[in-house]
Amino acid sequence: MYAIIDLETTGGQPAQDRITEIAIYIHDGEKVVDEFSSLINPGRAIPFFITQLTGITDDMVREAPKFHEVARKVVEMTEGCVFVAHNVRFDYSFLKKEFGDLGYNYSRKTLCTVRLSRSLMPGQPSYSLGKLCQNIGIPLEGRHRAAGDAAATAILFGRLLNISQEQETPAAARGLSPADALAVVDANAPSGRRPATGAAPGTVVATKAPSARKMKAVQEAIKTALLPPNITPQHVAALPHEAGVYYFHNEAGEVIYVGKSINIYKRIQQHFAVDYKSRKSIEFKNSISEITWELTGSELVALLYESHEIKRLKPLYNRQQRRSVFPAGIFLRTDEQGYKRLYYGRADDHAESHPLIALGNQFKAKGFLFHKVAKFNLCQKLCDLYKTPGACFDYQVHRCQGACLGLEPAEEYNKRVEEAIESFTYEHGSFVVIGAGRRADEKSLVVVENGRYLGFGYIDETFSARRFEDFRDAITRYNDNKDVQQIIRQYLRTKHKDKVKVFS
Repeated sequence: MYAIIDLETTGGQPAQDRITEIAIYIHDGEKVVDEFSSLINPGRAIPFFITQLTGITDDMVREAPKFHEVARKVVEMTEGCVFVAHNVRFDYSFLKKEFGDLGYNYSRKTLCTVRLSRSLMPGQPSYSLGKLCQNIGIPLEGRHRAAGDAAATAILFGRLLNISQEQETPAAARGLSPADALAVVDANAPSGRRPATGAAPGTVVATKAPSARKMKAVQEAIKTALLPPNITPQHVAALPHEAGVYYFHNEAGEVIYVGKSINIYKRIQQHFAVDYKSRKSIEFKNSISEITWELTGSELVALLYESHEIKRLKPLYNRQQRRSVFPAGIFLRTDEQGYKRLYYGRADDHAESHPLIALGNQFKAKGFLFHKVAKFNLCQKLCDLYKTPGACFDYQVHRCQGACLGLEPAEEYNKRVEEAIESFTYEHGSFVVIGAGRRADEKSLVVVENGRYLGFGYIDETFSARRFEDFRDAITRYNDNKDVQQIIRQYLRTKHKDKVKVFS
């Protein structure tokens, strides 16, 4: 049994939006045997643009039952059924969230008619419900209303079952394509199973119970319901169980997401196993058409290369690390009294020295420095955060120990400055991280010189190096920035198995 479900909601975020309408059609593999639909009072105002889309207004749902009043009905109707929907993760995620709020774990096997349509009806110009129904002749009345969309999905589901039958139909014997064959039904059949296009009335398709092949196609669709519509189990099975960077491409071949993992196969499986919480995340999943990857061997190299690729490609669905220019930073100088002074500024204004850490703009650099001053009890005046000829504000409230007036010895103050610097720079100035390679006879190199990341590369077992320059010459150069500095610092603080070779 199959429960074909469609929901209307106040928005696309299951975590914050609510259901406004639900429709359920119970399908036994041959026909609809039961149905239920109801408006739902979401307990909040319906946004204007949602009302424009669905036609559901606040007045319409004011006297409607709340979800908890229909929850029992939903559970009983769908018990033992496969949860079927067009873009099933959206509807399923909303129902799971609603039931979760009631303290109930709602769990069903799922089947996506988008994926099943792509598999059994390839080559359609669009697989959105409205356009697909229009292209294959399925009536769709009440678009963007739960009952209308669920009824159309039920018809679509029935036709998809017919396409997958093992037994050849008379239509197929006459050489019709699967898309045409789905139109060949009895002229007196229910309206949901009338011809789409090109079928002669009176031509009868077998109406016996679903064949083994039909059930096999459905079982395959259930098994792969968590995968994006264009990704097959064969795609996933081919993924490597090794460290590297992976790319999700859309149908045009464009990279829409870059990720990394020490096990690409497991990480991508995790991507596809989650319940997506927003319409945008569902659109992201449905747009994945190809997966490629680059092996790195080293986890650190995977982290660094992912960061580089995100900045280079700027994929649509990568929100973090997309910034490729870091025009501001934190710098260090020592004044005539021997006090080490941190200060922020534009990188272009200090071309003679590299920043201790690069940041996106001066506002972020100033905020970063304020945070370090507070955490390490530094002097605002000596960090150029408080302009005054006398004592800084923190001294007046007993948070500064008087370095601004020369009352605290420079040696004592500088110890805290070094602690602050250590919190956002490397422990050593120049060093090489030697880790796993892409093959057993290969090692990876990550090179940092005078606190500046230079890049990474690979060496084989015949490589011999005595000087820092030998390692430096073996790598490919990549840009240094705040993100890679943080990646390297955090990685070195983990229990990694790489060798760190330090140079004076």
